[in-house]
Amino acid sequence: MLGFFDYTVWLTYISLLSASLGIMVTLNGGGHPYLGVFFLLICGLCDAFDGRVARTKKDRTDIQKNFGIQIDSLSDLAAFGILPACIGNAMIRVCPTIYEIPPIRGGRRIDITMSILFFTIMLVYVLGAMVRLAYFNVMEEERQKTEDGARKYYQGVPVTSAALIFPTVMLAQFLTKADITPVYFVFLLITAIAFVSNIKIPKPGLRGILIMCGIGLVEFIALIVALVMFVGNR
Repeated sequence: MLGFFDYTVWLTYISLLSASLGIMVTLNGGGHPYLGVFFLLICGLCDAFDGRVARTKKDRTDIQKNFGIQIDSLSDLAAFGILPACIGNAMIRVCPTIYEIPPIRGGRRIDITMSILFFTIMLVYVLGAMVRLAYFNVMEEERQKTEDGARKYYQGVPVTSAALIFPTVMLAQFLTKADITPVYFVFLLITAIAFVSNIKIPKPGLRGILIMCGIGLVEFIALIVALVMFVGNR
């Protein structure tokens, strides 16, 4: 059988499956962006620890290591590149009718100019995520030829930051009856630019990862509470 299936790749596989389910949910029927965000948070949790879990196996071959690097990037493209764009697509179709207020787009009709702009931003975002992941893989391979150990800095904003950025934006919808769809797409564009910006960001240690996981957990619980309150008020 092709591939590797030991415990070192399980979290990466789970992340890809979660991303795939999120994409399917957001694109199915009318789509629901908030369910997509739950799957995005799960992807973020898996990605936070997949590398650390993989490094616990000391006898990995170079082929196994390279396989792990490749599937991690492929999974990240689906989870943090395509899924956030699909969530944005679902927002175009769903918000603000979830509040049963007069839709500013007349029953999901949207101005053609805005439609083109939103879809262009989604495409730019996915492209930015792919370019960043490919560039990181190439540079990491070159770095390992001259340096040992893990890198201490990221070049550009990691694509995994999407797991915290977009749930935060989505939570804002429950604080206002105004349609935040344009705000989501502004963040989508800014994040895409940040992916390919040549800036150095310190790589977080275990403490930083745990803090980010804590933030993600708070967002996860807040989304559940917000959705339960919304359903209860209908």
